[in-house]
Amino acid sequence: MRSLDDYSEIVGDEVLSSIYRKARPLSGKHILHINSTYQGGGVAEILGSMVVLMNDLGIDVGWRVMLGTPDFFAITKKFHNALQGGGINLTEIKKRLYIRASEDFSVFTHIDHDCVVIHDPQPLPLIKYYAKKQPWIWRCHVDLSTSNSLVWDFLKKFILRYDQVIVSSEKYQRKDLPVDQRIIHPAIDPLSPKNMKISGKMISDCLKKFGIPTDKPLLTQISRFDRWKDPEGVVQVFKQVKKEVDCRLVLCGSMAADDPEGWSIFERVERKANDLIESKDVILITSENSILVNALQSASSVVIQKSTREGFGLTVTEALWKGTPVVASSTGGIPLQIRDGENGFLVEASDKKGFARRIVQLLRDPDLADEMGRKGRELVREKFLITRLVSDYLDLINDLL
Repeated sequence: MRSLDDYSEIVGDEVLSSIYRKARPLSGKHILHINSTYQGGGVAEILGSMVVLMNDLGIDVGWRVMLGTPDFFAITKKFHNALQGGGINLTEIKKRLYIRASEDFSVFTHIDHDCVVIHDPQPLPLIKYYAKKQPWIWRCHVDLSTSNSLVWDFLKKFILRYDQVIVSSEKYQRKDLPVDQRIIHPAIDPLSPKNMKISGKMISDCLKKFGIPTDKPLLTQISRFDRWKDPEGVVQVFKQVKKEVDCRLVLCGSMAADDPEGWSIFERVERKANDLIESKDVILITSENSILVNALQSASSVVIQKSTREGFGLTVTEALWKGTPVVASSTGGIPLQIRDGENGFLVEASDKKGFARRIVQLLRDPDLADEMGRKGRELVREKFLITRLVSDYLDLINDLL
């Protein structure tokens, strides 16, 4: 079990001392996080590290996962898409099924904590089914800047009951929401299996195990098979890159329990890249394997993140931490991490030629790639590690309590 002390060589003593001071007033307080999955996606990974570290600080922090039927998760996936600007047929039965899941969950989930943190839309209505005696926080990890008004207006009546809303970017703050809104950037755990330093032999063995040859430069996108991550667009970009530089593309994405669309998107990508898959120039992987992700991000010549919407993009953070240059969409929270032309390249999500041009540039100029990788790692060290996120949450909870 990791302790905050384990991070001293990475972040320094001053950071740790500040965290210990902030934690003292919260000793023995009981904090609860609720989300909708234990694995798959950045929220579960953040909670897996943050809950452990906050308990190490003497704060009783728990984590519960909301249960739901396949119908419920199909509906909440539609809500997720609509919050990021997608269309939706918002029927009364969808609303009833959505609310009913929270009502059912509340019957066997007792909440008597000092503070409650609800993550994303799935458990949002839970607040309606408890005698509210403590601060409730809604932590929204998605891009709210172009939300579908039907879904937003429906969900807003639940959000109004909360004491605080947390979003990942200033662009996601809502002027029509009269609830205190705070910006907290997500972060990665540098000591987790996905982000810790691993040996060259471990990288080589892992890639071999998953059938990934290393005879050509690797391009990689690590993302769930989700329409907003545009894996089909990545294949189109790769086809343009391959005309100029012989290389290989790996699309690696886990299938989260709360995302029922994943396999249909995967099958569409498989059809689009069928000939390249047969030649092993495109490799699709759906394994939930942190060491594999680490190995791919470490071994790749370029990491791609061609999202059309992106709440923050922790896969970008992870790649930058490995010192690997990233070519990514200039959307959502990604520009918070990449300074265009300095520690990576930003491209409009629709500009496939622009993506291909920047990838080819990095493949042909290894000195530029190394320099960008070095600067990317340093930016993550300064701004996007789990210790900073723990500190931000301590500030927030201290303010509320």
